[in-house]
Amino acid sequence: MAQRTDRAASFGQNLYLDTRGAAGKPVPFTAAVVNGLAAGGGLYVPQELPTMTVEEITALASLPYAERAATVYKAFNIDLPDSTIDELMGRAYGENFDDAAVCPITSLDESTHILELWHGPTSAFKDMALQCLPHFFSASAAKLRDEGALDHEFMILVATSGDTGKAALEGFSGVDGVSIGVLFPDGGVSDIQRKQMVTTTGDNVRVWAVRGNFDDCQTGVKRAFSDAAFAEKLAEECSVALSSANSINWGRLLPQVVYYISSYAELIAQGKIAAGDEIDICVPTGNFGNILAAWYAKQIGVPVGMLLCASNDNRVLTDFINTGTYDISDREFILTSSPSMDILVSSNLERQLFELTGRNAEAISQWMADLSERRCFRVDPETFARVRESFNADSIDNATCLTTIKKVHDEHGYLLDPHTAVAYAAAQNLRGENPVLIASTAHWAKFGDNVYRALHGLEPGEPLPEEVAALTGCQLNERIAQEAERSDIPAGLANLDTMEVRFTEVIDNDVEAIESAAEAFLRR
Repeated sequence: MAQRTDRAASFGQNLYLDTRGAAGKPVPFTAAVVNGLAAGGGLYVPQELPTMTVEEITALASLPYAERAATVYKAFNIDLPDSTIDELMGRAYGENFDDAAVCPITSLDESTHILELWHGPTSAFKDMALQCLPHFFSASAAKLRDEGALDHEFMILVATSGDTGKAALEGFSGVDGVSIGVLFPDGGVSDIQRKQMVTTTGDNVRVWAVRGNFDDCQTGVKRAFSDAAFAEKLAEECSVALSSANSINWGRLLPQVVYYISSYAELIAQGKIAAGDEIDICVPTGNFGNILAAWYAKQIGVPVGMLLCASNDNRVLTDFINTGTYDISDREFILTSSPSMDILVSSNLERQLFELTGRNAEAISQWMADLSERRCFRVDPETFARVRESFNADSIDNATCLTTIKKVHDEHGYLLDPHTAVAYAAAQNLRGENPVLIASTAHWAKFGDNVYRALHGLEPGEPLPEEVAALTGCQLNERIAQEAERSDIPAGLANLDTMEVRFTEVIDNDVEAIESAAEAFLRR
């Protein structure tokens, strides 16, 4: 695992390793951020982790969120000046969030706490990282240019299951020296999510629907990243290199670590727990980045008992955590009420296994090769035992997801989105005696059709009543808000019907089509 270092003792500039051992010597934070993916397809992880005492974590509660984030970044000894970190955090976490706390906690009872990660401009937890990453990306690129280590611009290529796409577009729109292209599964995101993406403004943005599912999008992007000939062509003809804003980029993951550290301090400040009390954390999980961030927070010093992995009907992660075998060789991809979790190939599990094997790049390379070639791998008994030390997992079916939304609303007057409902239901099944912090990953209004089904007792996938089906996503949200006596629809979701649709192109789900679309965009 990562070497844990006393924060009081400087360990110098922190460097980043490659999970597959193919990238050569470790690189600094700035290079890890602009590269996105390591050479050979591996992911970057920090060579060393800081530690924070419970007293240091508790002290964060006296600071605004931007300063909490800056404190954690500085503890990682990234290769940017402290003054730059302070400035960038102030820009990342300010009036662009609709709550001064940035990610407030709502307690449903004395031991069930909802961490609301959706108060940013796109109403999803991805804003917590993607309002931050573009600033660090620009600062990192500028630093590398000043050092003579960089002489090109970038194209950010993003595969999304719904939320990352708009959050990345919002974050990188108008950023100098960066173009961003987003690919989403055609028919595989909610109406609101699609409208958010295809109405994005900015000259440096482009959106494509892909014929296929999220795994097709993600696989195509990964293959484009690993295509040396394509990289050479972009460099020579466009003076551009590809990079990533998905959670494969460490610059996306570190901001997520921050909010788990911050939330522990907040629970203490609110008197919900005492300093040093253990909590469990339950995370609705698809690509494994969000729950991995909670694991890193635990290593840094947050007193976490168990990490509870909540899956939907695409239960590959639950099966892996319960058996040690990751098998998608004969697994059906299921469209669910929680579409942002409809994922079979979970990219960030690679980082987790790298840590749990004691950073065994050879084992990781073999397992990832097995997954690519055979669609299956099994970890060794020692690694599986380490998985079980930190993780429990459960999968929640579509019907239970919807009944949970209604149950929580009826009992607590609180409206969950489908992904958070999956986590809430899993937490009730898995929890022990510890208080549970549930990561709430999106505002309910991003998934109005399924929230309506839940509140009206309709079955998953059951057609909406004709008059309801005729409503736009925004109109449906207004109706739900009236019926549920709510007035909390974010402005960014309420005005989508008035926005111009800019992007309508649908492309095939192969790497050639993705590369062709990206190249055409760059040559615009």
